[in-house]
Amino acid sequence: MPTLSQNLIISRCPHCAVANPNLFRQHKLETKDHAGGNKRMWAIYTCGGCGGIVAASAPNHGAEILEYFPSAKSIKEDVPERPRTFLQQALESLHAPSGAVMLSASAVDAMLKLKNYTDGSLYARIEKAVEDHVITQDMATWAHEVRLDANDQRHADQAANMPTSQDAERVIDFATSLAEILFVLPSRVQRGINQTQGNG
Repeated sequence: MPTLSQNLIISRCPHCAVANPNLFRQHKLETKDHAGGNKRMWAIYTCGGCGGIVAASAPNHGAEILEYFPSAKSIKEDVPERPRTFLQQALESLHAPSGAVMLSASAVDAMLKLKNYTDGSLYARIEKAVEDHVITQDMATWAHEVRLDANDQRHADQAANMPTSQDAERVIDFATSLAEILFVLPSRVQRGINQTQGNG
């Protein structure tokens, strides 16, 4: 783990996901609980790339940090390898929004194919999943509202606006939510059933 010092050395900024971010300390402070215990030293860092704030704590300045907020995002292991890889790369590409949008769309495409939705456009397959009650109509509406169709980026459409970081975040949010519905929640439910049956 990194130490609480002038610069916070972590692999990626939790906001813009740039690798080896320049996180420099802006403030430091000490906190305790109401009884004067649980003393912690804190430092507030700013990312030189995106301006995002990261707070980190340690027993003392210069000591190994206990935690930092926000923490780095990662995709749950319940998501199959191919869409998980696309989604993780999308998270790590927020500083390059066009790439993050394309990677997110690839993750959605891979997830639908794993559920045997292989024919037609991405949106058509999403609608078919709604018809089959695999996802809700609200999920399909959300898919249409975010910039999920990455064709504009892949084909360098001159008339299309370039996606922003906010666009990329919205597409990643949709893709990770779809992963939760299709893979993470069913796995969690199955584990719960198995544990209950094991205790019975």
